[in-house]
Amino acid sequence: MSQRNWQSGEVTSNGLRLHYTRTGGDLPPLVLSHGFTDNGLCWTPLADALQADFDVIMPDARGHGLSEAPEDGYDQMSQVNDLAGLIHGLGLKQPILLGHSMGAATTMTLTGTYPTVPRAIILEDPPDWWTAPPQPAGFNDWIPVVKSKTREQLISEQQVATPGWSLDEIEPWADSKLQLSWNALNVLKPGNLSLDWTAVFGKITCPTLLIPADPAVGAAIGPTGIAFLQALIPHIEVAPIAGAGHSVRRDQFAAYLQVVRAFLNRIVAS
Repeated sequence: MSQRNWQSGEVTSNGLRLHYTRTGGDLPPLVLSHGFTDNGLCWTPLADALQADFDVIMPDARGHGLSEAPEDGYDQMSQVNDLAGLIHGLGLKQPILLGHSMGAATTMTLTGTYPTVPRAIILEDPPDWWTAPPQPAGFNDWIPVVKSKTREQLISEQQVATPGWSLDEIEPWADSKLQLSWNALNVLKPGNLSLDWTAVFGKITCPTLLIPADPAVGAAIGPTGIAFLQALIPHIEVAPIAGAGHSVRRDQFAAYLQVVRAFLNRIVAS
């Protein structure tokens, strides 16, 4: 991965040491929240594309990347308060929030809990926890296998598995799996992802963009989940991207970037 003149730092949030990477500049803040088993630098290609127009902040969630990894606190509201504390600790004023998967769920829950914090939110294929509980067995089987491999093995195997992903996607993907704390798997414990989703999502009033994956290639949110969100967030915009699996931006980066840029440009201009 090429060298970038980005800032790296830590902030104490919700009693926890959280690590983040930041592109910097006196620009509108854009906070990117990664998915389960990823880390902040998994957003590198998107940050490269947007850093001329935004101060892109990429935190590592608890138990991920270089952030602290306590045994507990992996419930939905703890993760929300981690992110809210980071936003406050960095002095960000009404940032735009973009989240993928677990990070999208955190983004939505934060917005419903603290409606005035974000200026707008973007949701990349959030998990449909509100209509279908998560299935931890797959992760519990997959993560030990992944963590038993070297960085070189992970990169080589992922290049074969996802030939459309750039090396700037694959290298941080591999690093994030090796950095992942075993404690992070506690997010999958029963009850940690339970919430009154209807009450929380019904309080989301800021501009909202949903980018679901293609159900034919492994979307985490399906028609039922999308309809659930549309009923609670009537102003939500839905922009599906054909041919993209759960990692929408990795599978179809150009189409994803076009959709994200158009939305961001409208928000900044408003």
